[in-house]
Amino acid sequence: MNIKKIGLTALAGSLVATSAYAGSLSASGSAGITMSGNDTPNVGNNFSMGDGVTFTGSGEMDNGMTVSVTYELDDANTAGNVFDDRLLKIDTNGFGVITFGGHGASNAMGAVDDVTPTAYGESWDILGTANAGSNATTGTNIFNAIGSASSNNMFHYSSADLIDGFSVKASYVPADGTTQVESSTDFAIEYSGMEGLTVGYAAGEYNSEGGTSNSDRTTMYIKYAYGPVTVGYQESEMDTNKATTDDEFEAMGITYQVNDDLTIGYNESTYKDAATTTVDQENSNISATYTMGSMTLSVAMAEEKNRGGSTQLADDVKGYAIDLAFAF
Repeated sequence: MNIKKIGLTALAGSLVATSAYAGSLSASGSAGITMSGNDTPNVGNNFSMGDGVTFTGSGEMDNGMTVSVTYELDDANTAGNVFDDRLLKIDTNGFGVITFGGHGASNAMGAVDDVTPTAYGESWDILGTANAGSNATTGTNIFNAIGSASSNNMFHYSSADLIDGFSVKASYVPADGTTQVESSTDFAIEYSGMEGLTVGYAAGEYNSEGGTSNSDRTTMYIKYAYGPVTVGYQESEMDTNKATTDDEFEAMGITYQVNDDLTIGYNESTYKDAATTTVDQENSNISATYTMGSMTLSVAMAEEKNRGGSTQLADDVKGYAIDLAFAF
């Protein structure tokens, strides 16, 4: 008996059997410079750059499922933890994708809180808490879009294979006893089976105070693309068991693709908190994006009126953002 031959054959068979579990690990990121500011003086240095690198690993199992993991190395994270976003995804090969978000995952409704067309940034996004104004010191009264509960260590499911033309998403945020006293669930459904048309609806919860101020949130949107033009409209509502915190959000946008490299757009939104404010926060954004190879230049000019429902002059802010990025 040739013992040596048997040993080599067994080793070769083992390598073939385990090759289905072979995976890969890659790193990706971008280099870029951002300049942003507003019409209020003494806002500090207007320049910044990104500081994140994303590592992604994946492997395929014998049953056809694919498992992938993502870690973002980001110096901007707090508490001495150099890792920021952390995601584990299981693609079930025909029955959807299950994601466990250790940090940085999006819930089903939060992913579509404002999907109206824009060339660069939502109407409310360019002017954030860093901009001056009477509400900027705390940020508690700066309205964005209406989302729902999200936290670390949450679950997300998505599928675009169950019904032709429809995509379904759901998420579950377990209770943690602090920011989420009770667990919260979301779902979202989107139809894109007709050429150029996209229609969506999402609903979610925010159970942060154990029943004393829980809220139900909903959003619906429609987008239509015809040639180089895309238009969209969206409405959202937040209803709670406290009448003083019922909110409404409305947004619309249009983009025009001038050519393969240049896109321009206009986007505006209104946030209404009728129970606690007398005026609505209004945002608008004119933007453009130009791409050449791995380089992308994005420019936006934004205006925000009545920040947080305030009528103070300091809460009418204009600003801009210029972003030059190189992908690698």
